Amino acid sequence: IKKQLADEAMSAGRDCYEKKILVTGGAGYIGSHLCLALLQDNFNVVVLDNFDNSSPESLRRVELLSNKTLDIVKADVRDAAALDQVFQQHEIAAVLHLAGLKAVGESVLKPAAYYDCNVYGSLVLAQAMQRARCQTIIFSSTATVYGNPDCVPLTEEAPLRTTNSYAATKLAVEEMLVGFGRSDPNWRCLSLRYFNPVGAHPSGRIGEDPNGIPNNLFPFIAQVAVGRRKTLNVFGSDYETHDGTGVRDYIHVVDLAEAHLLALKYLLSEVDENKIPRAVNLGTGIGYSVLDCLEAWRKATGKNIPYQFVDRRPGDVPSYFADASLAADILGWTARQGLAEMCADHWRWQQENPLGYNAN
Repeated sequence: IKKQLADEAMSAGRDCYEKKILVTGGAGYIGSHLCLALLQDNFNVVVLDNFDNSSPESLRRVELLSNKTLDIVKADVRDAAALDQVFQQHEIAAVLHLAGLKAVGESVLKPAAYYDCNVYGSLVLAQAMQRARCQTIIFSSTATVYGNPDCVPLTEEAPLRTTNSYAATKLAVEEMLVGFGRSDPNWRCLSLRYFNPVGAHPSGRIGEDPNGIPNNLFPFIAQVAVGRRKTLNVFGSDYETHDGTGVRDYIHVVDLAEAHLLALKYLLSEVDENKIPRAVNLGTGIGYSVLDCLEAWRKATGKNIPYQFVDRRPGDVPSYFADASLAADILGWTARQGLAEMCADHWRWQQENPLGYNAN
């Protein structure tokens, strides 16, 4: 299936490779891995990033790993003039939209910032795409749009009911893209609902490097393991799960980048736009608790990770994991790497970059 999708994309015109792919938020954790995958697959890539929560060093390393160059634009996705200039200077075949704020807890405290960046920023981008007649977009969405689910695993048909502003803004952008598609059949839009991206490139050269205190489990564990932080806070010990801690579906970031690559080729192929689904889940289909992850990290590092239980975080839900069968059917994609590989690769990145990109 993967070969068929690639052949269809190429048969639709070699120009889909000669043109460029715009990646917003391309210097970030997922964006950098995606840019590397695109370059290694011979796509030409333009990155737009304001570097508020990312480092230009990640892109320098992407270029070194791929032995290829990126076109890098420092700008905010809410800057319409900057976007127009990008589309005027480059012939863009498609946009992979990853730019945005992404911390669940912060979104509960600062909803206005999340609506401004995530929703308004996406609208400004879509309007710029419309002006440039570039109407193919893959949107970085989230499984948190399912809220507190009735049952797991979650299919794309599960009820959408958000519990925090982060998820609400992602759902709003999904709905906006559906509206654009209904208004004009030239739009080809696909939202990818990530579960929990973790891990790092096996080279150890690029990985997750959050500013300040990490909001996600894996980078916090990694910083405890490397000595940057003393103790992991486990938010909640009384959930209705097998050990009382929250259960999530963790997906290796390299697998996630591969899914984007296949989704891009799918949208650039001659597939009927009426057959493109609104959204596709990206996960392994396996749920692991916080304590499960701590045990996997202990095996990967050979260290005991100190932790303490604290109150639940606002907006968190007990358990969710994916039914990713649609991704297999539509994109020919399944996750290939398990929890042990996720921990080992993340730990390699953290060991080789104990202070992240800031040490360079």
